[in-house]
Amino acid sequence: MTGSDGHAFHPTVLREYDIRGVVGETLSETDARAIGRAFATIVGGERPAIAIGFDGRLSSPALEAAAVEGLIASGARAVRIGRGPTPMLYFAVHTLGLDGGIMVTGSHNPPAYNGFKLMRGKQAFFGADIQALGRLARAGQFRAAPGEAAAHHVAADYVRRLRQDYRSDRALAVAWDVGNGATGDVLADLVTRLPGRHVVLNGAIDGRFPAHHPDPTVPANLEQLRKAVLAERCDVGIAFDGDGDRLGAIDGQGRILWADQMLALFARDVLAAHPGATIIADVKCSNTLFAEIARLGGKPLMWRTGHSLIKSKMHETRAPLAGEQSAHIFFADRYYGFDDALYGAIRLLDYVAHSGRTLAQFRDELPAVVNTPELRIPCAEDRKFQVVADVKKRLETARADVNAIDGVRVTTADGWWLLRASNTQDVLVARCEAPTEAGLARLKASLVAEIRAAGLEPPPL
Repeated sequence: MTGSDGHAFHPTVLREYDIRGVVGETLSETDARAIGRAFATIVGGERPAIAIGFDGRLSSPALEAAAVEGLIASGARAVRIGRGPTPMLYFAVHTLGLDGGIMVTGSHNPPAYNGFKLMRGKQAFFGADIQALGRLARAGQFRAAPGEAAAHHVAADYVRRLRQDYRSDRALAVAWDVGNGATGDVLADLVTRLPGRHVVLNGAIDGRFPAHHPDPTVPANLEQLRKAVLAERCDVGIAFDGDGDRLGAIDGQGRILWADQMLALFARDVLAAHPGATIIADVKCSNTLFAEIARLGGKPLMWRTGHSLIKSKMHETRAPLAGEQSAHIFFADRYYGFDDALYGAIRLLDYVAHSGRTLAQFRDELPAVVNTPELRIPCAEDRKFQVVADVKKRLETARADVNAIDGVRVTTADGWWLLRASNTQDVLVARCEAPTEAGLARLKASLVAEIRAAGLEPPPL
């Protein structure tokens, strides 16, 4: 039963890390209004100051306006920062001393999707917090008090802060692919403040994403950037996802640098300033990254996948750097500890510029491995976690070398393979890596056997 003002969300939208759904099907402006009311109630205080921003999706302005109505109805002061990337919302909360933040964004998902990323104070709001918000809304236990709203534009301050950490005078040639995402306006200002030559692709913010899907973890989405880097003889190519918290990179030879390779480069820079520090990476990252962190004198820590989980672990361990294979990269060294692809790009360019070397040279210094991309295996929402639990039980019976911090990561003489349940989609996620093609083939065979033992059909490996 709901209270007289209660609101029940569609059962699929309250996710582990955020709130997300298909607009008009599982997510509506009524939901946005309830989120504003519930979140203001949870944050509490006499008049909590809550920043709210939105990305470039066609549905985002209306969802933002509805969420603002909810905030005001529950006594909050809504600080409206306007359209921009998710990290600009995080920046506003950190620098304006606010009590929380709501970002209206569908992240890297297709155009029909949208959602909400939340933060209470400077910390992530996820997992049990999101479920509690759903229960409060269903019960209609909203605070009723007069609130207010006001615009506070932070884009110029945000760009100045980004520019601050490009400290070299060396001018690079850089190709940037905005992907028609929410970083467009901010990047247009930023490149005018940087030395060098800058080629901007798909810079107009367009929620239909006409050029390509805005997810830099998919090689096909980087093909336009790769061609531009080669044609324009650029030193580096940079790509962003739809809301600017995932970073993609291409070296001057047109080769992709995956997130774990970028983290290996960043580890050199960060550990020079913080000798012996802990650096966190998720279970999908390469063994070569963890080995490189240790070689540099750092303390590698493998952790669970999820931007909210990584941020919380960084806070707990005081790690100055962390990242995920999904291309979320987090700097607490000279920055605020949240995932910001624009800031990551500045740090990447600055390190290359200071070194006097090329990004391709850094890439070639890493040990050569062969691996699969991130594989996604359809699996019912109500079954995916049980499948992984069953695989874990079989592996333990066989006395395999298993890390079960997030799914199962199995290490053998050939390398490693991973199977875990996605927290955001009805899929299992898998990956394999080995030093040789023959070893990779054996790892794939082991993974396929486990998937089939669970009654599922594996994708082409």
